[in-house]
Amino acid sequence: MFYRENGQFKSSYSADLALFPVAQDRWAMWGLLAVCFVVVPFVASDYVFRAVITPFLILSLAAIGLNILVGYCGQISLGTGAFMAVGAYAAYNLQVRIEGMPLLLSLLGGGLCATAAGVLFGIPSLRIRGLYLAVATLAAQFFVDWFTNRMKWVTNDSSSGSVSVANLQIGGYAFETPVQKYLLCLSIVALFALLAKNLVRGAIGREWMAMRDMDVAAAVIGIRPVYAKLTAFAVSSFIVGLAGALWGFVHLGAWEPAAFGIDKSFQLLFMVIIGGLGSIAGSFFGAAFIVLLPLFLNYVPHWLGLSISTATASHLEHMIFGALIVFFLIVEPHGLARLWSTARQKLRLWPFPH
Repeated sequence: MFYRENGQFKSSYSADLALFPVAQDRWAMWGLLAVCFVVVPFVASDYVFRAVITPFLILSLAAIGLNILVGYCGQISLGTGAFMAVGAYAAYNLQVRIEGMPLLLSLLGGGLCATAAGVLFGIPSLRIRGLYLAVATLAAQFFVDWFTNRMKWVTNDSSSGSVSVANLQIGGYAFETPVQKYLLCLSIVALFALLAKNLVRGAIGREWMAMRDMDVAAAVIGIRPVYAKLTAFAVSSFIVGLAGALWGFVHLGAWEPAAFGIDKSFQLLFMVIIGGLGSIAGSFFGAAFIVLLPLFLNYVPHWLGLSISTATASHLEHMIFGALIVFFLIVEPHGLARLWSTARQKLRLWPFPH
């Protein structure tokens, strides 16, 4: 009964259209942010920050960007890793080639370069769809992989093909410890999650969803397919490119082109499908599933007292991981976000029969 909405009356359209119209949702969100910003930095270890929380935040941001394109606009993409690579390498080149370039501008510049790449490879979406569009975006992945491997100036003429960054500073404040890097990522992810949520609730978001549901009918009622599809590619690529820059600068510190291979594209697509298509919260659920499940599967044999080799544990992890993905897609094809939505609806009526 703690989730009942009785007595919560709306006296204006703005109150009814608020981001969290139910008071319990607002309290829960403020409480979650308070825990993330105030409590977690004091209770989590450096290993947890490096291996779990920071990767989860960055992958959540990338999943939000992909969800805008796939979940809200209905345009399939298999080149997300390529746009992450464009964001990372563009931010790196801005940082090393322009003296005194602020870190924040480098990260945003990487996102803008990824936007340009996303719009370029999104042009085929104006003529093709479905499997053919997936192949076109997959071509972006192969092209960027070739480009970053063959063009030496992309890596600042690095003989090994790898690049590294250091001395992360914003406004004279250095981000060196895992806690500081976590707070940087958390601030950026919270900001862009809020912007993405408001964007999909607005006019452009409704245009994206109209194109997703039936593009012919959307064009008949006056929605411009060129504008809707290319803006979806642009916004999605910007967020994904920013996530790629954060992945390289904050999480990895040093990387090579293989860090943004095709496996990263499929990983992000799995996050969106498992978390829930067309759901900002589903992007976080999917990222948590992808990041936490392998860790959980690695620790289960130790908890049960089983002694297995590292190779066997790795094979079992992939087998169980794949089986669970298939299971979730069969049991709840709309993702974990739908399960969360169903639980909320049940809490509204609990303990009364429904």
